[in-house]
Amino acid sequence: MGLTQKKTYRLAPEACDALFAALEETYDLYAPVRVPAGGRYALTDSVIYRQIHRFSEIEFRERSTYPMKEALTPISQTLFYFTEDNFQESKPPRKPKLIFGRACDLNAVKIQDDIYLHNGPVDLFYQRVREEARFALMECTTQFDGCFCCSVGANETDLHSLAFSFREDGAFVQVCDPAFAPYFKDAESSDYTIRFPQENKLKVDYPVIDSLDLVNQLKEHPMWKEFDQRCIGCGSCTVACSTCTCFETTDIAYTQNPHVGERRRTCSSCMVDGFDQVAGGACFRKKTSEKYRYKILHKVYGYDARFHTGPMCVGCGRCSARCPELISYPATLQKLSEAIAELKQKGETSHD
Repeated sequence: MGLTQKKTYRLAPEACDALFAALEETYDLYAPVRVPAGGRYALTDSVIYRQIHRFSEIEFRERSTYPMKEALTPISQTLFYFTEDNFQESKPPRKPKLIFGRACDLNAVKIQDDIYLHNGPVDLFYQRVREEARFALMECTTQFDGCFCCSVGANETDLHSLAFSFREDGAFVQVCDPAFAPYFKDAESSDYTIRFPQENKLKVDYPVIDSLDLVNQLKEHPMWKEFDQRCIGCGSCTVACSTCTCFETTDIAYTQNPHVGERRRTCSSCMVDGFDQVAGGACFRKKTSEKYRYKILHKVYGYDARFHTGPMCVGCGRCSARCPELISYPATLQKLSEAIAELKQKGETSHD
């Protein structure tokens, strides 16, 4: 979708509020919101996705602490209610959602689509929200620490219906979907062009693993051992990740009768103890380094081997920002690239 061919409008804060009020007749609006003193440390803030009603509620100056995916797949959601005799699905949202996000956030939705919609049976609870959802691009006018969207090709997107460049004194808005044009019939036109990021300060040479044999060799590489000491297996990186989709389902009984209650889906992580536990109590990955290795190799190799669309990463940088042990995901990728080069060189030498 070529943004330069779309009409652009200039809206003051009051006009933005009027636009949002008109949109809310059809959509529930979700955007990053600042929560004072809601951060990890005392007196630090958090920026999370919540339903909004006014221009002033949107935090557009900073990257959100947690990803946009929560607007589509909440941290916890009830799937259905059950009794001894029957069950009833939870009701879908009353309105479709219009979700504000940056290019990397919108590209993460495509990865979620692969996992929930194109990976075997369709996830109906995701599908019913996703089919009606629309997206509003938030232009990146500044660089954020640790982001590398350009290195993974997630800096541009075509998934949005509207594109916003927010300012203190309002916003420039480009209409990318003709269905939204009537909302701007009385708006002031502008020649402003909303742009995508073209270069990041942080550049990552994303590793390429071209065979299952190489994966098996990498599993035995000593590079992973350091993470037994460094990583505490808290799962903060995966909760903050734009593309991770791991979850657990739990039956919640309302009374002493275990056959009356609800089934709930809750965000989880391959990094936490017990996530890979199977019947009988066995676990496949007991060491923290094994969990971390699984996560990295799935993002770099496993996802692409399944869908052939590139890595399971949009370069948002949230995982590194949220790690309490200051483990850098880009630094891990660099170590993985070095390990790949080392193993390939050994393989070439052994053939000589």
